[in-house]
Amino acid sequence: MVENGIKQQIRQLLKERNAVLLAHNYMRDEVQEIADITGDSLALSIEAAKTDADVIVFCGVHFMAESAAILSPGKTVLLPRPDAGCPMADMVTVDALKALKEKHPGVPVVTYVNSSAEIKAHSDICCTSANAVSVVKSLPDNKLIFVPDRNLGRYVAKFVPEKEFVFWDGYCPTHERMTLEAVQKKKMEHPDALFICHPESAPEVVALADSVCSTSGMYDYCRTSPARKFIVGTEAGILYRLRKENPDKEFLLASPALLCPNMKLTSLEDVFYSLETMSPVITVPEDIRIKALQALNRMLAVPRD
Repeated sequence: MVENGIKQQIRQLLKERNAVLLAHNYMRDEVQEIADITGDSLALSIEAAKTDADVIVFCGVHFMAESAAILSPGKTVLLPRPDAGCPMADMVTVDALKALKEKHPGVPVVTYVNSSAEIKAHSDICCTSANAVSVVKSLPDNKLIFVPDRNLGRYVAKFVPEKEFVFWDGYCPTHERMTLEAVQKKKMEHPDALFICHPESAPEVVALADSVCSTSGMYDYCRTSPARKFIVGTEAGILYRLRKENPDKEFLLASPALLCPNMKLTSLEDVFYSLETMSPVITVPEDIRIKALQALNRMLAVPRD
């Protein structure tokens, strides 16, 4: 199908199905362009739950669609590419998490939302990259288990040195591929640029950053900063909106390795087929959904610093 033609057909199907189309910030440009809402993974699910749509089409990866199903049990959640997974989320299993909890009895589990519904259900509270510090500070405990991203956990730990962390040894392969050497080279080539990066990045890369923030935080930072040039240390998909919102500013990817193959799976054709066939549907068993929702609600109740 010609791109404009398929976009029109998608919009027509969205209307017929009373559906809302969500696209994560790392999606392909053409998918973000046609979406009703773009943003971070959990923020998308929260916004979709507020709509009167009967159907949520989530252009993202599997755990994101699960989050939408957790927050909107009365809606049908479609994931156009069910094979779009998250390697970091897959690095933690329920059995392994249970074993770790047995080694540290009574220690609360703080779980990054980049995790499966089942892992959330076995957690005490969730966090996002934007609110992780606030969540950890809100806990009365002096010790906690942080799952699954060791890099985000180490970043958070710097702000709460009085607490002891047990880090799960998980990581985002895409951010992990952004090396210190690559960033240093880019900074040398563009000494007038500010370097911003995601807290999923390796600690030595984070140490070089002028600002460390979530993807939504990057949009805010770049929009309000007087700087004209930025080196961006997160998945390449973020460049679409950064350039669209700031046409007078320059954005450079910190490393060519910042491409997530899972985030790039979803095409316009996949979205069209998903809406046409109303599949694949993502569901979460009710017992898991309720427990996962509790961990998410505890997070949402935490005041932001």
